[in-house]
Amino acid sequence: MASPELAAGDGSYDFHLRSLSAASRDSAAAADPASDPNLLESVRRVCEMCKEAKGASDEMVARAFPVMSKLFQRCAAAPTQSVASSGVLLLTILQFFLDFGEAVLHDADGSLRTFFRTCLSREFADPIVAERTLEFLIANKTKILSSFPTLIPQFFPLLLKLIASSGERLERKFSEVLPLMMSAGSFLPLFLSLMDLPMLVVALEKVERSSGTLIGSSIATIQKSAAPEMLLALMDEAYTGSAIEDAIGNAGSDDSGPLDLADPMFLDLLKDENDGIAAKHWTSPTISSTLQAAVNSPQSDRLKQSLKMAPRFLTLYFATALRDVNDSLLCALIPVVMSRYAAMFPDKVYSFEVRKRLSDFILAAFQRSPDIIALLKTELALHLCWAIGEHGAGGKNRKDVARELFENLELLLYENLATSRLGLSQDTGFDPMGASSRKSSQARLLCFVVTAIAKLATFHNELLPRARVSLAKVARSRTSDRRVWQRACDYLGLLNEPAICLSVLGPSTAQGNGPGIVNWSEGGTKMVAHIPFYLLAEQKGAPIHDFSFDDLVPTE
Repeated sequence: MASPELAAGDGSYDFHLRSLSAASRDSAAAADPASDPNLLESVRRVCEMCKEAKGASDEMVARAFPVMSKLFQRCAAAPTQSVASSGVLLLTILQFFLDFGEAVLHDADGSLRTFFRTCLSREFADPIVAERTLEFLIANKTKILSSFPTLIPQFFPLLLKLIASSGERLERKFSEVLPLMMSAGSFLPLFLSLMDLPMLVVALEKVERSSGTLIGSSIATIQKSAAPEMLLALMDEAYTGSAIEDAIGNAGSDDSGPLDLADPMFLDLLKDENDGIAAKHWTSPTISSTLQAAVNSPQSDRLKQSLKMAPRFLTLYFATALRDVNDSLLCALIPVVMSRYAAMFPDKVYSFEVRKRLSDFILAAFQRSPDIIALLKTELALHLCWAIGEHGAGGKNRKDVARELFENLELLLYENLATSRLGLSQDTGFDPMGASSRKSSQARLLCFVVTAIAKLATFHNELLPRARVSLAKVARSRTSDRRVWQRACDYLGLLNEPAICLSVLGPSTAQGNGPGIVNWSEGGTKMVAHIPFYLLAEQKGAPIHDFSFDDLVPTE
């Protein structure tokens, strides 16, 4: 006997199923299938009835599945110009697939990925869709981890855009999802993305100012190629004599100008899926101007919230890593953590909070796995050498400390030079790959040592004679690595240009505005003369220019 729920009537199973079937076939609603507010209620009622039914459950699921699948595909394929949001409707259908997929032998993996790529990529900034998405992932985290373990790690950049747009309102729910984002392939990129959460907010706000709302269109399609417009402008100039507007010049002066998504920095920040590649956008030419504009302008509420959330997310990330991650991944993470001490959003409170968490994590990692110290001894030495040179051994007043550290660096340099002259012949076993690896590590270490010696001597002038002797020994050595030899020669040339040397090799702290002091963040708009380009470009012979500061500055 049929269940009462299956009987005819406005609230019956058949009624709701007929409504969904009609919507999935209606060509008039194809452009915006989610615009009918009754669809969501019908999907919910069908799901509830399938759960509550006893003997007729399998039959009801079998009848509902083709209708649900067709409706899902139609909503996912709706044009981007659709007015109504389809996110909540698609999530409700996905819940049906997860609950009853085994009964109809349906693998929901493809449907889940379709939702992320076609719906969430357009509606991540919608507050309702964002909250429902996090609630969906939390409610189904056990099944997702067991059946679709790569799903959330693959789309963690999109979820970071979601929390960057939503702010602290969804912080608690996002924190429940954050551990699910960690896998072998996403472990390192996730750390870098959490570090850059404030930069992501800056990029999203720039998109918003440039192209309007973030809701309803995928960011990847907002900025179309400027090539056709430029071609038309060139043709117009050729035939009519009209001038082409200098868009490049205007773009640098107006932060609200069009966003160039071809820039690698923004491509990396605004991506939707994890590509497994560590972010390199801190070396982008536009990073300095973008950060400078963000620092000089008033912080938005969204940016302020991200500066508070990111350190808390890092705390959760490190706690999960120390609890669940193996030593090999921890060993790979520590050098990346060290490399980000000096590369983060330039906010004083944020930098303090983040650096404290980075230091605490490294100490906790060494305490959990002391063997990492032995594996990372070279990396630790490299970063220590960098810190000594970068910060001038603690400052101008630390003359004794600087001299002692300089002597230690000298000793390390001479010992490694002696080892390189022997050709690492102490190892009698046949291990060409091992010898090659050790030689490469030694060359990296010597490059850092040579740089630290040059920086210390630049900051503490009393060490200049000893630095010249040390660098000259490396430059005269014909058995040292080519990279080390070239770096020593370059630094010897720079030491003969004191003003320029102070700008290039001086500490990163404020130095005033003396001769030769260059603000490298303004390097894109200002010219600096009398720099030994022939050294920096690894060219031989005299410089190719014949001008100097003496031609510009009065010699009084």
